[in-house]
This record gives sequence, C-alpha cells and structure tokens, in this order.
Amino acid sequence: MNDSSWGAPTGAGYWGPPHQGPSGASPAGPAYEQHAVEETRPMPVVPEMPDVPAGGRDQDDDRGAARPSGPLFRDESPGGTQHEQPQRPQHEQPQGTRHEQPHGNSPYDQPRGEQHEPQHPTQHQTHRQTPYVTPHEAQHESRQEPMPSAAQPAPAPPKKSAGRDLGAAIGVGVGLGAVIVASLFIVKAVFIGVIAVAVVVGLWELTSRLEERKGIKAPLVPLAIGGAAMVVAGYVRGTEGAWVAMALTALAVLVWRMTEPPEGYLRDVTAAVFAAFYVPFLATFVALMLTADDGPQRVLTFLLLTVVSDTGAYAIGWRFGKHKLAPRISPGKTREGLVGAVTFAMAAGALCMQFLIDDGAWWQGLLLGLAVAASATLGDLGESMIKRDLGIKDMGTLLPGHGGIMDRLDSLLPTAPVVWLLLVIFVGAG
Repeated sequence: MNDSSWGAPTGAGYWGPPHQGPSGASPAGPAYEQHAVEETRPMPVVPEMPDVPAGGRDQDDDRGAARPSGPLFRDESPGGTQHEQPQRPQHEQPQGTRHEQPHGNSPYDQPRGEQHEPQHPTQHQTHRQTPYVTPHEAQHESRQEPMPSAAQPAPAPPKKSAGRDLGAAIGVGVGLGAVIVASLFIVKAVFIGVIAVAVVVGLWELTSRLEERKGIKAPLVPLAIGGAAMVVAGYVRGTEGAWVAMALTALAVLVWRMTEPPEGYLRDVTAAVFAAFYVPFLATFVALMLTADDGPQRVLTFLLLTVVSDTGAYAIGWRFGKHKLAPRISPGKTREGLVGAVTFAMAAGALCMQFLIDDGAWWQGLLLGLAVAASATLGDLGESMIKRDLGIKDMGTLLPGHGGIMDRLDSLLPTAPVVWLLLVIFVGAG
C-alpha cells in the first residue's frame, strides 16, 4: 500500500508545498504530490518529536479526537529535506474533527481507498466513561454472594410431632377408660347402655359425613333404633338375637327410604345396610363377650389388647418408623409400627390370658395378641380408606385430641368378633 493512501492524522495532516496552491486554504490530502512520488519506503521509527507545530499535537494529546488510519509521523520529501507543515487556523479545522473534502478534480482529492469515518466517540473516550467488563467477569460477579459477617449456627433439626393435642388425647382417653371400667364391673346393664350410646353416635357421624361429602342420604332413624336394638338383642338372646335384629334393621331401612323420591334409592339403602353392619353389628360381639361368667375380664382383655396394640404401633412407628406400610391408604403407618403393635399385643395377650381369663394359658395369649394386632391394623386401614374416599381427616370433633367416636372405634369394631371367637375356642363360651 502506498503512503498516499493512508489518511493524514487529524490536526497533524501534511500539507503540500507552498507553491502547490494557496496556503492555509487547501483541504487535507495526500502527504506527497502525485508527480513527485514514485515509490514509498519504510518510515523510520522516531522516538520523540522535538518541536510540534502549533497546528498539530502529539499522539498522547490527541486521544480525545477521532483519528483516521495513517502514518504516525510526517514524512520526508524526495530530496531528503523535511517540509515544515504550515499552521492551519483553528477555526478552519476544529479539534477532533475532519475537514470535509471538496468535490472536483484537484490534486488534493482524497485518494482511492480513503474513507470517511463516522464521528463517534473513540475507544479511549468510551473506556473513560464506562469501564469495560468481560462476560466472564460479569457472570463471576453475579454468582458472588455476600460473605456472612459471623459464623451462623446450624439450624436445629425439626422435632417430630404427634399431629394431635397429646395432653387432651390422654385426658379424654383416661376419662373414657374410667367410665367403661366402672360400668363394666359394677352393673353390666350400664355397660350395655354405654355400647348402645357409642353405636348411635358413631352412626350419626358416619351418615352425616356420607351426606356432606358424597350426597348419600342413609336414613339415620331406622339405623339408630335398629343399632341399639341389635346390641341389646345380642346381650339378651345371643348370636341369634343379633342376626335377627340385623335383618330387621335392614328391612326398616328399605321401607323408610321409600318415603322419598326414587332418585338415589339403591345408593342410599346400600350405604345404610353397610353402616348397620359396620357399626352396631360388629359392636354386638362385645355384648356377646359380656354374657360369659368371666365376661368383664374378657371385655377388659379385648380393650387392653386393642389399646396396647395401637400404643405399640404409635410409639415404635413414631420413634423408628422409616418404611411405609400402606402409603396410599395411610401414609403415617409404617412397617416398624406394625412390628411394635405385634410385639406389644403378644406380650399383653400372654399376661392377660395367664392372669385374667379362667383356664387360660400364656401361649394362647401370644396367639390372641398376634390376631388382635392384625385385626386392629386392618380395621384402622379400613377406616382410613373410608375417610380418604370422603376426603376428610376425622369423622368428627366430639373427642378433643381424638376426633370423633368413629375415630376411636375404627380398630375396636373389627377386633371384637376376632377376640370373641378365639376366646370361645380357647376357653369356651363360659
């Protein structure tokens, strides 16, 4: 590339010899006359420029102006002498700008390859205004987090919670136990009344939840009357009386529901028959146990084993439970809790059969405890299935810390026929 194709530096452009045109009025152009220069040679490196004319400035002082590409120093003439650059008036070429080239045929026209650069801030000006930050540094700064002024103590692990008011639950349980034991050993008829009241309240809770959550209208009146009659009939007439009362209750439900429109009839009576079997009929086996000579001891054994099984499942499962037993049905139950229920129930069964039941043996108590743990767990899971289908947590709020009556009868009801049957097999009907 020829030197004549480089643009002259702003404020330091080389002007032609004085005899080549009017001085001070010619535009900036090539550093040489076209007829005087035949070839170019490398520019010597000059460390310093001793005297800079008033019209030009050195490189360090010219950082704020737009500069085109070109030689850094003034060149020498072909004769070896250096032409002095005439000073250009300051008003003709403002500092930091390029004088526009006139159009026409002139030896000072801009050579081929010379291009005007837009007047934008130079890199030095941009650097002075806003510091340049690389993308890597920006990403690194965004990831930095403020360091804590002092070491923060590690948060304490959350404590396990029982999920209920444990104090209220214990108080209610002790109160119910006192009423049951007092009525059981003083007057048997009073205890039968306690069973009948529990059955009626349980039926009311179940039918109310069915209507609220599913729109099922199981008739409560025939269920309540038939349920109480079922318990009394079982105590007075035995198993035959219980079955007859169950059949009559189902028939009363069918007739009672006929007084309402037929829409949903089959749904309502099916739910009512299920409720009659689930609550009062299963509770009748407690009354059947009471008819034996050692009836109070048998009922007490039944209650103790069921409560101990639930307690063992809760204690061991709460402390060591890690593996879910039936997560779709009851997420809170664990296999470790089931082992605790079996262990506690078998130990309590051996003691009860040895010291409470006439002609009982400890090994019979082990089998009885195992059966109670299984039936109580299945009964609890069955109740959980019902509540999950209904979308509720508890059947009621009558007992603080426990929920409703049905939430306490869930493991007792299916366990009653199991205990009654095994006691009849082991020691007879009494």
